[in-house]
Amino acid sequence: MTKPVPTKPSASPDQAIVAYKEILRDVLNQRPSGTRQRLADALGKNRSFITQMTSPSYPTPIPHRHLATVLSICHFTPEGREAFMAAYRLAHPKRFVVGDPSHKTRHLNLLVPNLGDDKLNAAFDKAVIEFIGKMAGFIQEPGGDD
Repeated sequence: MTKPVPTKPSASPDQAIVAYKEILRDVLNQRPSGTRQRLADALGKNRSFITQMTSPSYPTPIPHRHLATVLSICHFTPEGREAFMAAYRLAHPKRFVVGDPSHKTRHLNLLVPNLGDDKLNAAFDKAVIEFIGKMAGFIQEPGGDD
């Protein structure tokens, strides 16, 4: 069950950030074990980043560039996704001039070489994720100034 989301413009951005982080935390708590690690891997981050990203006690917002990946990996229910997106839009109204980023991206699983070392594998994964992020930065909506 999703929590009520502040939907009035009078709600502060901080309240909306807390609301969407609570929704994300609840969704992750209902997912199979390993989902947090899959999310961390997909974002090129460690699990502590996911803990901070989903903790309402940390005021740092979820970066817009991570939103599509979060939505893809976490498999929100339609109601949960709507509540999460409503709170996210309220917290970051200028980030949604163009529209919902989940329609512009897709999740892709890749088979990559195992370099035989956890640190090398992590560095390789991070480099691939950063490369894709930079390449995606070249793509803009017609008329979008993002």
